[in-house]
Amino acid sequence: MGSVSSTAFLSLRNNSLFGELPSTLQNLADMMMLDLSENQFTGSIPTWIGDKLSNLLALNLRSNNFQGDIPHQICALNSLQVLDLGSNNISGSIQKCFSNYQNAMSAKAQGLNLREYISSAPFSVSIGTLLVMKGREDEYNAILGFVTSIDLSVNNLTGEIPKELCNITELQSLNLSRNLLRGKLPENMGNMKRLETLDLSINQLHGGIPSSFSNLNFLNHLNLSYNNLTGQIPLSTQLQSFNESSYIGNHLCGPPVTKNWSTNGETVPDVTKGGSHEGRKRSKVNGLFVSIMIGFVMGFWGVVAPLFFIRSWKIAYYKKLGQIGDKLYVFWATIGM
Repeated sequence: MGSVSSTAFLSLRNNSLFGELPSTLQNLADMMMLDLSENQFTGSIPTWIGDKLSNLLALNLRSNNFQGDIPHQICALNSLQVLDLGSNNISGSIQKCFSNYQNAMSAKAQGLNLREYISSAPFSVSIGTLLVMKGREDEYNAILGFVTSIDLSVNNLTGEIPKELCNITELQSLNLSRNLLRGKLPENMGNMKRLETLDLSINQLHGGIPSSFSNLNFLNHLNLSYNNLTGQIPLSTQLQSFNESSYIGNHLCGPPVTKNWSTNGETVPDVTKGGSHEGRKRSKVNGLFVSIMIGFVMGFWGVVAPLFFIRSWKIAYYKKLGQIGDKLYVFWATIGM
């Protein structure tokens, strides 16, 4: 395989391959697309991918058993437009040097890009790869050249989201979900104005949502759920267009969630939508108490009170009681005989 140095596209997806990546792959110096996803490869991601395969436009190692840190040599792939390392056992932090991908993902990038390569390939060649974008997995073929994506989801990545990552202004899809990321969201995340899908769910992020998120006008899929985010959701047409599920599992307030923001900085129930469970419970108890009191007052003034103030009612009442007493006496006397 290593002798075929002119190979430009290699897909071995879903072939139950195992073991470490063969070093002979580094001889494929002209490789532009490498898809080894959905196998059982182990070991660390080889450093030679960045050193030897410098022409890579798309790298997909998704759904394997790679472990260890992301090698910084990956940042040397200056032409990379699609990077998918999701669903592995990768640990460590996100490389700050990922910002090197800005030139490759920019519409102003010079030289042969992924779109041009696909359009120039023979019609008999089917070029594509599976990518998880917008919350679902789809195969991208003809439109793959129009995609810029980084997916590091479902790993064991730690540390903060580097602010340098937000310098990739032409990135369309960023998925960092299901990791162990901590810290606050970068203030400059709104610089990625071309983002269409952003998934940061199921991490340990805290703090507020930066106001720069209001600049993400192309977002059509957002998931910030199950972190420790707090505060007000910035107001923008896009952020308020998503369902509450995009923000669930946090301590956020303001539309579209059902909590408001109080003047002292605490979240309070939205009374227009029924308030909290405890509030509704107290309301039911208070309502029952009021009903009992009203019933007692109405019964007293409607039946008992007239006996004290209307003489004819009082005489009739005691006369009736006397008749009932006589009947009871006769009844019990008959039984005793």
